[in-house]
This record gives sequence, structure tokens and C-alpha cells, in this order.
Amino acid sequence: MKKKVSVIFVLALLLALILTGCSKTQSQQSGTGGGGSSRGGGGQGQQAVPVSAASAVTQDVPVYLNGLGSVEAFNTVTVKTRVDGPIEEVNFKEGQNVTKGQLLAVIDPRQFQVAVSQAEATLYRDQSQLTIAQRNFTRYQDLFKQGIVSQQDYDAQESTKGQLEGTVRADQANIDNAKLQLSYTRITSPINGKVGLRLVDIGNVVHASDANGLAVITQLQPISIIFTIPEDSLPSVLQKFHGSSLPVDVYSRDNQTKLGTSNLVTINNQIDPTTGTVKLKAVSENKDGMLWPSQFVNARLLLDVKKNAVVVPAAAVQHGSQGAFAFVVKPDSTVELRTIQPGISDGNVIAIDQGLAAGEQVVTDGQDKLQDKSKVTVTGGGAAGQGGGRGKRGGGPAQGQNDQQQNGQQQQNGQTPPAGQTPPNAGQQNQPSKDQRQQNQQNQSPGQRRHRGN
Repeated sequence: MKKKVSVIFVLALLLALILTGCSKTQSQQSGTGGGGSSRGGGGQGQQAVPVSAASAVTQDVPVYLNGLGSVEAFNTVTVKTRVDGPIEEVNFKEGQNVTKGQLLAVIDPRQFQVAVSQAEATLYRDQSQLTIAQRNFTRYQDLFKQGIVSQQDYDAQESTKGQLEGTVRADQANIDNAKLQLSYTRITSPINGKVGLRLVDIGNVVHASDANGLAVITQLQPISIIFTIPEDSLPSVLQKFHGSSLPVDVYSRDNQTKLGTSNLVTINNQIDPTTGTVKLKAVSENKDGMLWPSQFVNARLLLDVKKNAVVVPAAAVQHGSQGAFAFVVKPDSTVELRTIQPGISDGNVIAIDQGLAAGEQVVTDGQDKLQDKSKVTVTGGGAAGQGGGRGKRGGGPAQGQNDQQQNGQQQQNGQTPPAGQTPPNAGQQNQPSKDQRQQNQQNQSPGQRRHRGN
């Protein structure tokens, strides 16, 4: 019994010694690998931080004034009847494009044709009387010269002729008026435009005093855009507007889709004191028909163009207590925290007035892990406006992850990653994982494990 206890004690002691030796070996290997990683990663005891970067470039940057506005029809007409009567024809379809003078509807014309005939008959009667009066007046002229008739009779005959001449002229005016009323029975379009929903049907009796018309026609080509800008921007607009045409780009409600271009035509003659804004009117040809009356739009007035400006992705510009700054990637793969002075922006790029030069690389993603003189590894990016920033033009965090995954797949396939990109987890590819080390130790013989422990 004592022998068994002694053997068990010896085996337990031996197992404890082996485990102690293995833990020391692992600690030494871990310390050696960590030190190598630190020395290899930073070169100065610092591990490189993967970031995305983009190069500052020189380009022209437009200066825009943004305003909220709405679209208004260039002309809007409510088509109404000018005479009373039942509708016999409707010659348009809802939503149809019509031209000026095109026939839209016909009102029963019979009563107006009768009126024209009556006026013409009256004219014929009065013209006959006028003919007799003119002949009598001619005779009285000869008799008056011979002294047969008195001056009074002569003047009376002349007056009769003049009255009948006036009656004939009035009759002709009545005929013209009757024909005019007859023409009103044919309702035509007064402008070029698009017809809205039909407001009356065939057979309805319409009146000139009706509040509603037959239809509403809106002129869409050209079309007007009314938008507002702050009153502080008015002097610069007035300075550029005199003697030149300022282009205005029109965008959708979400400011993503361009609906058309227009030109500024007028500025309102007063400022709205309640909002501190002034209204501007632009006119667009609207050839593609994308602009519609009462549509809410965003207007961008091109005020000026800044030539040869240094621009970077907007994601590269950071803001702190000391103002705006950016991390500039230096040739030794370290970053410099540099104070900059940003200027105007255009979409996903921003102009830098001071602090950067064209060609310098700035970090666009991963700034939260950086400080001045940090060691970095550029894993993605490009020139300003082509990549390296968040948004449509940039390659943000998702782009960096895609680059790392692509590099990892290339290494697994035996390929070399592109130049200028460091493979992810560099310095760790040849180091076995913890589970692999434990598996190797288990596969070793007791003698080998004892030797490594010593």
C-alpha cells in the first residue's frame, strides 16, 4: 500500500514538473513572439495601425448657394366658356399635350347662328332705306341749287341720310357681335401646355358665370423654379447677376437626383423679414419633362468657381478643440497631426485653404486609433474624389475590410498582394495558434516534453 502511494506521489510530482516546464516554454515563446511583433510592427516598439488614405489633388471647385424651392408652371389657364349652352363635343383627353389654338370643346351653336341671321336681316332692311335717302338727298342738292327747295328741307334730307348711315353701321356691329358670340361656341386652347383632369362632360349646360371651368392647362416647357436664399448672400448674387446669366441646377427632394438645369432670370424686389430670405426665380426649358408644377426641389445656384484648389475627401477633415486637423501620412509610414484651414465643400470633397499641399496623403479612415507620429499601414484609398473617404466617392471602413479579405485570399492562393499594401496580420502568419501548440505538445513523447521543460 505504501509502495502504491509512493508511486502515485512520484508520478504526480513528475507531471507537475512537466506542466511547469511547458508553461515556462510557452511564456518564453510568447514573450519572444510578442517582442518580435512589437519590434517588427512599429520599428520603434509600436505596432502599425491599418488605415485608409487618399492623396490631396488640385482641381476647380464650384461655389454653390443652396436653396429650397418649388416648381411653378410658366403659365396656368383655367379654360372657361364665354357663352351659355350645352356641350356638344369634347375634343381633348386628360393629360394631353395641346397647342395654342387647338379645338378643345364645342357648345351648341344654333341659337348664335340664328342671332347672326337676324342681325344680317336688320342690316339688309336699313341698307335699303339708306339707299333711298341717299338718292333723295342727291335730288335735293340739284333742286337747292336751282332755288326750288328751301334750306330747311335740304338740311332735313341730309340729316335723314346721316341717321340711316349710322343705323347701317350699328347693324354691322350687331352682326360682328353675333358672329363673335358664335365663335365662342368653339373653345380653343390659349397656350401650349398639358391639359389636366376634365371638369365637365358632354351634355352639361355651362354658363359664363360658372366658377369652375372646363379644364386647366399648365405650360410645362418652359417652367419656373422659385427658391429662396439667405439675405446675407444677396450682395454676392447681385454682384454676379448684373450682366451675366447664373446657372441653377435643380435636384429632387432628397438632393440625390438631378432633375434639370435652369438660368436665374429675376430676383424679388424685397426681403421677407419673417424668414430673412429673398426669393429668386429661374426658368428651365424642361425638355425631358422631369419638372412638375408644385414639386418640391433643391436649387443650387452656381455663384463662382475656385480655380486650382487643393481638395481632399471630406472624411479626412477632423475637428477638435484646436480647430480642424488631418493626419498626414509621411514617407516613413508615420502620421503627422497637422492643423488645416478647410474652405468650401462640393459633395464628398472639401477644399483646403491652408495646411496641405497637392500630392500629400491624408488618412480618411481609422483616425480614432491614431495620434501624432503613429506608425500606420495604408490598406486602401486613392485620390480625392476617387476613393479614400466615406460616402459615394470614398472607400471607408467597408473598403478597408474588403482589401484585407482580398489580401488574405491572395496569400492563401500563393499570390502576392498589390504593391503598397501590407498583408493583414503581418508577422503572425508563421506563428502557430495556441490550440496548435497544445496539440503539438500532446503529440510529443514524454522524453521530448521533459527535455523542453528542462
